[in-house]
Amino acid sequence: MQCRIGCGACSIAPSISSAMPLHPFGKPAGVRCLHLDSENKCSIFLQPSRPRVCNGFQATEVACGNTKEEAMAILSQWEILTGDA
Repeated sequence: MQCRIGCGACSIAPSISSAMPLHPFGKPAGVRCLHLDSENKCSIFLQPSRPRVCNGFQATEVACGNTKEEAMAILSQWEILTGDA
């Protein structure tokens, strides 16, 4: 599946533990990445500073559902299930 341009769920729902520009200590789950622009596009998408976890994410129907709202719900649930509780 192709990424839904402007969705941004993968840059909001999950936590990112690695340091990156603007997020020197990573990013907590549910917090909008500071690299998302006003159209929810990643401003460092093709940059070497983009975290490995972001580069490795693949849009699939299982992860992203059929809408941005479904993607947020799925990825948020995955974060809860895989987080350090």
